[in-house]
Amino acid sequence: MEVLYPRCAGLDVHKDSVVAAVRLAGPGGAEVEVRRFDTTTPGLLALGEWLAGCGCTHAVMEATGVYWKPVWHVLSDGDLTLILANAAHVKNVPGRKTDVADATWLAELLAHGLVRASFVPDAPTQAMRALLRTRKQLVREQASHVQRLQKVLEDANLKLGSVLSSVVGTTGRAILEALLAGETNPDRLLALVTYRVKAEPARLRAALTGRLTDRHRFLLRLHLGQYDALAKALAEIDVEVERDLGPFREAVRLLRSIPGVSDLSAEVIVSEIGTDMRRFPTAAHLVSWAGLCPRNDESAGKRRSNRLRKGAPWLKTTLVQCAWAAARKKDSYLRAQFQRLRQKRGPKKAVCAVAASILTAIWHMLRDGTLWRDLGPDHFHRRSPEQQVRHLAQQIARLGFTCSLAPTGDPVSV
Repeated sequence: MEVLYPRCAGLDVHKDSVVAAVRLAGPGGAEVEVRRFDTTTPGLLALGEWLAGCGCTHAVMEATGVYWKPVWHVLSDGDLTLILANAAHVKNVPGRKTDVADATWLAELLAHGLVRASFVPDAPTQAMRALLRTRKQLVREQASHVQRLQKVLEDANLKLGSVLSSVVGTTGRAILEALLAGETNPDRLLALVTYRVKAEPARLRAALTGRLTDRHRFLLRLHLGQYDALAKALAEIDVEVERDLGPFREAVRLLRSIPGVSDLSAEVIVSEIGTDMRRFPTAAHLVSWAGLCPRNDESAGKRRSNRLRKGAPWLKTTLVQCAWAAARKKDSYLRAQFQRLRQKRGPKKAVCAVAASILTAIWHMLRDGTLWRDLGPDHFHRRSPEQQVRHLAQQIARLGFTCSLAPTGDPVSV
């Protein structure tokens, strides 16, 4: 097999150590030298000096949790070309599982060009990605505390969740504060309800009648305090994101023109894929990387599975949320696409297809620097009028009627 990189290295990265195997190809065959280094900054600097002394031009490592990142940051300062590999793509043969064997195997694969490089964004994009991923995690924690608040209220037989859209909204927050202050009279709690609440007064009064104990108040105060602390942390993250948004502001402006894509969603998308679309040769490559296309799983001429790949979970969830919002946008191409596919495939597959269309458009918009141009709700009718006529005729036939259609030629009977 042809050797593409005669002087390369494989790095088996762990929490406290990294095993490096340098493969040096020569006339008499390949020589492999293995050393172990600490993952502290001095240890990684020593690793970089050793690789440079050996004349290594390329090095590969597996994406192992967060442990690969400091190794990448330190070694990327030099002339060494780093490659991040998906651990599932570079598995060794069974029965040969040691740190030395793993590092040697990685070097062997890299030397022959058998490693597919993973996408690693630049430093500003990584920093923005870290902020927005942390923000999403905090939002999830906030939602957990809201659920715990509702659990405590249900235990006290206070049915706020049945009459209010949010127990931490304006009305819900006022009622919670009154409950924590010791108020239990339903009529006084009812006076805190704003005009926006649609529930009837009798139903509200029944929902506000419960048996609140000191233990319930303690738990309500605890979860409400955690909710407020997380809200403060989210505000701080938003300020930090706005401060670092400079290099991405134009890209966010472009993506904001897509139906269903908010400012926050645009920021998340840009932080996940970056702004340079040259990393993805085509829009299909980006859609495949995100995991929004069916997998290839075929054997003996039969398709065993067409489920979506895992892909990039942080990006995929955001795109699906944007797709649901776009499907509700009236008089738009994305809504027409959703309605068209929902009849054949169901809502879940239809919304994933809309998400893939949004990501395809994003690839073109970021590459060309153009705004979203909606094709219109009648795009599919204009594209294939004959198919639309046949579809309408079949609907009429299912209703028990017959019709004859004659646009310009002979009539078509159904």
